[in-house]
Amino acid sequence: MKLTLISEQAVRLEPNQGALTIDSISGEHTYSPFHMIGGALGYCTLSVLASWGAHAGLNTSDLTLEVSWTLGENPRRIDAFDVRFSWPSLPANRLEAARRAAELCAVHATLSHRPRIAIAPAAKASAGL
Repeated sequence: MKLTLISEQAVRLEPNQGALTIDSISGEHTYSPFHMIGGALGYCTLSVLASWGAHAGLNTSDLTLEVSWTLGENPRRIDAFDVRFSWPSLPANRLEAARRAAELCAVHATLSHRPRIAIAPAAKASAGL
């Protein structure tokens, strides 16, 4: 998978062979925690679409995906995601099915159902061990 930072608030994902690579279209973008969460949503969504497409016997080599987000304040956070896929070889009559398949991404489900988050200091190791 290739993840490209296309702005401070957007990433593009493209399938490729081998390990995940992270690139930027310009030297001014730094990989941030917001890119990480957008990338996780994109990676999961693209993987689900590619799996669904392969199972349906569709060509997935031209499938790409972009995730962008807007930021909210008080507290500073991502307040909305926009996930767009481009799949030129996908027949038009399969677009809605592909959109529904994309929603099966586990990261999408996690973000759609507010998870509990517990933050606490780690337990100290025993002195005698």
